Amino acid sequence: MGSLEAERTTVGLAARDPSGILSPYTYNLRNTGPDDVYIKVHYCGICHSDLHQIKNDLGMSNYPMVPGHEVVGEVLEVGSNVSRFRVGELVGVGLLVGCCKNCQPCQQDIENYCSKKIWSYNDVYVDGKPTQGGFAETMIVEQKFVVKIPEGLAPEQVAPLLCAGVTVYSPLVHFGLKESGLRGGILGLGGVGHMGVKIAKALGHHVTVISSSDKKKQEALEHLGADQYLVSSDATAMQEAADSLDYIIDTVPVGHPLEPYLSLLKLDGKLILMGVINTPLQFVSPMVMLGRKSITGSFIGSMKETEEMLEFWKEKGLSSMIEMVNMDYINKAFERLEKNDVRYRFVVDVKGSKLVDQ
Repeated sequence: MGSLEAERTTVGLAARDPSGILSPYTYNLRNTGPDDVYIKVHYCGICHSDLHQIKNDLGMSNYPMVPGHEVVGEVLEVGSNVSRFRVGELVGVGLLVGCCKNCQPCQQDIENYCSKKIWSYNDVYVDGKPTQGGFAETMIVEQKFVVKIPEGLAPEQVAPLLCAGVTVYSPLVHFGLKESGLRGGILGLGGVGHMGVKIAKALGHHVTVISSSDKKKQEALEHLGADQYLVSSDATAMQEAADSLDYIIDTVPVGHPLEPYLSLLKLDGKLILMGVINTPLQFVSPMVMLGRKSITGSFIGSMKETEEMLEFWKEKGLSSMIEMVNMDYINKAFERLEKNDVRYRFVVDVKGSKLVDQ
């Protein structure tokens, strides 16, 4: 047990402006307390929302910004109130590092819907210091927002689960879509989409991958184990698939029409939006009314759901499909991510990279 009272500095890779170019940046970690865990970052996944943030796509970015919110690391020290974690353990940190603890969502242990939640970066902590993310040597995180990594899981493979994995798992649980035999659609086969295929298949669902072209067909069917592949521009195939799906997980992070996909849903089917999109989406109301269909959304998952999902992942013997890169490749990785040139998630080897502020 430690007091964590000494002020600490660390080095991360920060964007300084909407160009999104990351470069080394030395900064002070926030003030610490008895409930905090001091973590040495080993791995951090790269999420499409990191790209939105560093480029100020949503108009809310503050610089300098150290992104990264799929963090796996080692506990270096714990505060005096911390009993769940020990020095040397592998732990994970996701998109949130704070919440009000008093509102209805917090009381129901769905703090991811707290209106005063604190993001792991591009936000301000309760002590007034800006939060900074996982593309850095170390982090300080309140124990509530830290999860244990189950033994037997490869730590680099766990990183994408802390955002992409729980983002898919949470709505399937919440909307009662866990039973085997359901027919699900995964729209978009990127980082979140590939997690969707793996988790839905592990639940015993018949899974259709929906994409704008057939270039990922072999990967979807042979590598990920999807049951069917549907090209959205193929009008005949789309018509044949009408009214066939119980749900669609829509992971597309750019503006797109909803009507073609609403037509694929059965009576009471759900279109679950996952992509962060900064332009309005449109549909005509009969597409929803005539099948009592739902357009809904879901935002990451709670800490309890994250822990549950990690145990599920271990129990089912699943694995992520990742491409490991070093910190000096990170700007190139973001360039490739913008072009959808990754199968299916970049994970940065922070521990194995040398970070020096220029």
